[in-house]
Amino acid sequence: MNFCNACGGRLTGKQPRDDDRLRHVCSECGTVHYQNPKVVTGCLPVWEDSVLLCKRAIEPRRGYWTVPAGFMELDETVQQGAIRETWEEARARVELLAPYALFNLPHVNQVYLIFRARLTSPDFRPGPESEDVQLFRESMIPWHDLAFGTVRQTLEFFYRDQPLGRFPLRTGTIIPQAGGFRFEAGPDDQLTPRDS
Repeated sequence: MNFCNACGGRLTGKQPRDDDRLRHVCSECGTVHYQNPKVVTGCLPVWEDSVLLCKRAIEPRRGYWTVPAGFMELDETVQQGAIRETWEEARARVELLAPYALFNLPHVNQVYLIFRARLTSPDFRPGPESEDVQLFRESMIPWHDLAFGTVRQTLEFFYRDQPLGRFPLRTGTIIPQAGGFRFEAGPDDQLTPRDS
């Protein structure tokens, strides 16, 4: 950010009074411009014993597989965003069951919220942001071609929880490292993740 959206004045990095970090502050009118994390919402759509994944047709990670998810829009709920993203990317209709994965990604200033969902029918096709859309059984998941650490972690949790028939909210932080990522479980999540 370079200019104030209130008056057009130049912004400078300053720590406002009673704040604990640098912010963009207008040198003309004093308006403080806060930059906050973005919310990504989506779902893990299930049909019988398979999950629906989308092969990305856009960057980043074009050609890699993901769950239907994207940035939440203004004036929508996280549930509405998850349903919208599923339609946009997979032309699929879903019934959301419950929040399932809540991941912090501080390195890119994002928070991911993924719902468990049931496909209302096996009708789907690629939307404009997807090259392909397919149902995968666990044995067929393209583990080496998943787009993001959030997708891998969600799927790993799902396939551990599915045999138990219990799907608690899974929380944690995704931390990039050479050749992949590290997952740090949240305080209420006692399940040890697989090595990535």
